[in-house]
Amino acid sequence: MSDAKLDAPGEHAGCACSLDASRRNLIAATAVVGGAAGLGAAVPFAVSFAPSERAKAAGAPVEVDIGGMLPGELKTVEWQGKPVWILRRTPEMLASLKKTDDLVADPESLRAKQPAYIKGEARAIKDEFFVCEGICTHLGCSPTAKMALGSESGISDSWQGGFLCPCHGSLFDLAGRVYKSMPAPDNLVVPKHTYLSDTRLLIGEDSKES
Repeated sequence: MSDAKLDAPGEHAGCACSLDASRRNLIAATAVVGGAAGLGAAVPFAVSFAPSERAKAAGAPVEVDIGGMLPGELKTVEWQGKPVWILRRTPEMLASLKKTDDLVADPESLRAKQPAYIKGEARAIKDEFFVCEGICTHLGCSPTAKMALGSESGISDSWQGGFLCPCHGSLFDLAGRVYKSMPAPDNLVVPKHTYLSDTRLLIGEDSKES
């Protein structure tokens, strides 16, 4: 801090001389600090316009970048306070759905909660990307991914990959279809969603193009 002595109030009363160098420097420094404070105050104000976490939990759509997902990769995002899975299925994974058609309780998802544009065994707008809520339809537990095939899965020698709810043992295939005779009554829920581009997915909102 400068040791320069500031004039006492009224010391030069009636003097027509200009402010000395020290006082000019002080005013300049104060103006700079004031400007910085104003800029700093503007940032939180601007941020306040961004959607809050409460708004997201209430149902605001969530945009997801899927451009870097590798074949076989599973990504989890949050929407409405629930986990939503995005699985990039390989050709082999899609082929496995034919093998599980006879094993699942509702192969055409006639009872499942899903948008009208989600049809067929793939249950997707683009077969490669499967989107569903990661919540078991039995008691609301969150299943775990079981992608290893056959005996390596620890489930059965014929296991084609899918999901297991550890709470009560419900099994789902790679389209979220529940196997027969399981505690879960229905297939996993598919939320409304749409593609903004080849690499951007919007969950919680759909469009006429979907």
